[in-house]
Amino acid sequence: MEGEVTALQENFETKPRLIMNRWSVASLLLLIVVLVFSCKKEEDNNDDDVIDPTPDTGVKFDLAQVPYAKLSDYRFFSGDIKDMLPNARVLPYEPITPLFSDYAHKKRFVWMPEGVSATYTSDHQIFSFPDGAVLIKNFYYDHVLPNDERRIVETRLIYKKDGEWFFADYTWNEEQTDATFSLEGDNVEIDWIDDDGQEKFVNFRIPSEVECLTCHKANMAPVPIAPKPQNLNNDFQYADGLKNQLEKWQDVGYLSGDIPENIVTTVDWKDSAQPIDLRVRSYLDANCGHCHNSAGHCNYRGLRLVFDETDVDSKLGICIVPDLPINAQITHIIARSNPLRSAMFYRMNTNEANFMMPMLGRSMVHEEGVALLEQYIESLTPVCP
Repeated sequence: MEGEVTALQENFETKPRLIMNRWSVASLLLLIVVLVFSCKKEEDNNDDDVIDPTPDTGVKFDLAQVPYAKLSDYRFFSGDIKDMLPNARVLPYEPITPLFSDYAHKKRFVWMPEGVSATYTSDHQIFSFPDGAVLIKNFYYDHVLPNDERRIVETRLIYKKDGEWFFADYTWNEEQTDATFSLEGDNVEIDWIDDDGQEKFVNFRIPSEVECLTCHKANMAPVPIAPKPQNLNNDFQYADGLKNQLEKWQDVGYLSGDIPENIVTTVDWKDSAQPIDLRVRSYLDANCGHCHNSAGHCNYRGLRLVFDETDVDSKLGICIVPDLPINAQITHIIARSNPLRSAMFYRMNTNEANFMMPMLGRSMVHEEGVALLEQYIESLTPVCP
């Protein structure tokens, strides 16, 4: 470097018209270095993968741009996305009795923009949500073979925009690094070891947009199903401790206004300490009530399987002859004391496409749910005439 500088100095000294000293030469060299590095920095800044020096780690949810192409674009989760660790203001929740989905585990979250909140409508209706609210439901299996690992299959979103609800479904890749938007529907084969140590197989159905609407609708308009006071009025183990879910929603600003102190609440269908009729009605509400109500897909049927139904016996189908015959053995929708003569028991205990109930959302028989219904029917007396 010193030799090059000296050569430059001697060169300039042989040209009297250029009056430059060693400091001028050094300044020139410094200018060249600055220009070179400036150009290099400009090239770097044109790189699409440049890292923001002050990245925004909060949720990204622009109603003008959603649905995004990838689940990671929303920033619902912090750290490794497959760990499903909620980002700031992404609040976990869980209904008291959940919907059965081929034994898949689920992690549910809710997120709302700053400054808005949901309000109470009634014990048995979904909250009145603001625009920008989004419900997030992840479906996954543990102990998936052959590597005995967790496999997230899909993440479903339902979000509110301009007063209406919209679906966005994301299918996870095999590497579990992200999920891609699609409303076309798909099937994913899963071999896994269940919670009882038994090996099981399912051809898990990821629903299409039409399938989503079949279950998630009221008077033909898309709606959520689970976030009702009756389903969330219980304690949940949050990261900062155990708390009633409705109170937690209020604490974080997701629920405002007057909330009744005494809410008619569903029960955990697995809780044997609860009356069996409440367990069955809670189970049917979660698994069948979204269709069998006055605004649902099966509103033309006489069954009303929502938890707030007051005319329980007739609307549950007890000693009611079914609209559509199944076989000569089936005499009633629910035949007191006799599961084998009950259409509801038959429909829940089969995978035949023409008879199974629910008709969407499962491909496997929920053996434990069927056992509960069987126990309930056997407890009913007297037998139907």
